[in-house]
Amino acid sequence: MNDTNWKERYKDKIKTAPAAMKLIKSGNSVFIGTGCAQPQHLVDALVECSSAIRDVQIVHLLTMGTAPYADEKYREKFKMNSLFIADNVRDAFERGIGNYTPIFLSEIPAEFETGRIPIDVALISVSEPDANGLCSLGVSVDIVKAAATNARYVIAQVNKNMPRTYGNSFLHVNNIDVLVPYDEKMIEIPIPKPDEALRQIGQNVARLVEDGSTIECGIGNVPQALVEYLAYKKDLGIHTEMFSDWIIDLVESGAITGAKKTFDRNKITASFCMGSQKLYDYINDNPFFEFHPTEYVNDVNTISRHEKMVGINVGLEVDLTGQVCADSLGYRFYSGIGGQVDFIRGAARSRGGKAIIALPSTAKNGQVSRIVPHLTEGAGVVTTRGDVHYVVTEHGIAYLHGKTIRERVLSLINIAHPKFRNDLLQAAKAQKYIYQDQIELAWDQVDYPEELEHYNTLRDGTEIFFRPVKPIDESALSEMLYSLSEKSVKTRYMTGTMAFPHSDVQQLANIDYKKDIAIVGVVPGISNDEIVAIAQYFLDPETQSAEVAFVVQDEWQSRGMGTFLLDYISTVATKRGVKRFIAKVLPNNKAMLSVFYNSGYKVNTKFDGEVYNIDYELKK
Repeated sequence: MNDTNWKERYKDKIKTAPAAMKLIKSGNSVFIGTGCAQPQHLVDALVECSSAIRDVQIVHLLTMGTAPYADEKYREKFKMNSLFIADNVRDAFERGIGNYTPIFLSEIPAEFETGRIPIDVALISVSEPDANGLCSLGVSVDIVKAAATNARYVIAQVNKNMPRTYGNSFLHVNNIDVLVPYDEKMIEIPIPKPDEALRQIGQNVARLVEDGSTIECGIGNVPQALVEYLAYKKDLGIHTEMFSDWIIDLVESGAITGAKKTFDRNKITASFCMGSQKLYDYINDNPFFEFHPTEYVNDVNTISRHEKMVGINVGLEVDLTGQVCADSLGYRFYSGIGGQVDFIRGAARSRGGKAIIALPSTAKNGQVSRIVPHLTEGAGVVTTRGDVHYVVTEHGIAYLHGKTIRERVLSLINIAHPKFRNDLLQAAKAQKYIYQDQIELAWDQVDYPEELEHYNTLRDGTEIFFRPVKPIDESALSEMLYSLSEKSVKTRYMTGTMAFPHSDVQQLANIDYKKDIAIVGVVPGISNDEIVAIAQYFLDPETQSAEVAFVVQDEWQSRGMGTFLLDYISTVATKRGVKRFIAKVLPNNKAMLSVFYNSGYKVNTKFDGEVYNIDYELKK
């Protein structure tokens, strides 16, 4: 409860904003509170009372209010050291005003503590003090608490509209030098409405989130797009540097309970939030939410202690080797490192964790690819190729960790926008990243048939995921083929040769999904889909007849896999207008013959002395 008599109790600390600004001297370093907790009244007073000061260094992270100190006319008055570049100062940076410090968010508090980034005066915003003299930092604890703790002077704007939040979010008035009562509306940010591409990204990311996971996910389009696909998950936890309105829907749907968190159980843990007044009202005096300083929330060891920790972050561009740029557009600094690497590394170390970079496949209204042969000249690497694990676009999921350059290239091209894929392939060939004979398809005419994805339970109760083959499956197909017994190779390929070179295997993985179809049976893994079976048909457009063949890995035979594959690929073919299947089967391949004879189709068989020639119309 707030103390209704606090002004009387602390009247010796109360001053007007202009009077408080007298504490600021020329050459001082002044910290400004973060995000939507920016003390706007104090910032305005700082500028209005600046006639007697020069060379004041403004230190800020991400401020969402106005930044009048960034105006050209105050160039001699104020310098800027931005630890993250927000919209309100980006133009000033392009004009050469101010400076940027690239630094992991988790490491900023130590810079304040050691004095490497000195803070003379901290301008912050707080709630009204309670009966015990405690003021809440409200929506922004993050690095604000460290700045206030290490500043020579703390000037706090006391705003009755600041939500009172729980956790390690309080400052006692005894640790505040000046209290400036001034009530103003909280800064709100608009809630984005995701387009279809972003919704697909959200759906793809959600596929990686298991029930009971703990999630880090921030602000912007991707988190908002993710909400509808997480709403049906169970017992999700939140440990994140920040959140926005998206969290309300997930709490209300019951998806977020925190019941499975490894620690801070039954709590949502964050260091700041930005959103609408609805969000601020929701978190006000709500013990389900706990706000803690950045040095706790973003600590890699803290993050990694959570089992099934999922870190979801965004990038501006990703090169074909997996390097992620997230803070600059070429030489132009655009944002900052922030907490991306903290959570990428923390999630990667978590038992069952997943580190995810999510981004649309294109920028500038589809005119440029965000997956690029090399980063733009001048662009900085935020997440290194050694740190990257999952990259997600609207076109799919690429797992890169522990992969070769060739595997990375093919995986990333597979999730790039189709119209850029061949350009990327050609660029990769020029760099000798991939084989020179790598197949190039007419990607503008090749649509991956996601509708053919299907889970099926085999007769022994094992669930297998069946889906169309992808170009990135070449390595997994090669592994499966080389794992076949000599008998299986003989019955499928009618040869004893155990050679499956790249030139042959890539023909299986690169198909047009129209004339030809290949369905693989996979056992999903953390990093790889283990392919255990493949069924294919190759269409003759003139006769609308297709040659069908399939092979099942030895240890997966006699479980009903072949029966299902034939039935499924027959159904697919029928829907696509194929009239007849033909096949060749060796006489000693009794299992294959049995699959055909028991298929329910009227099968015609002719033996030519070496093989059975099978054909049948695709109608029962």
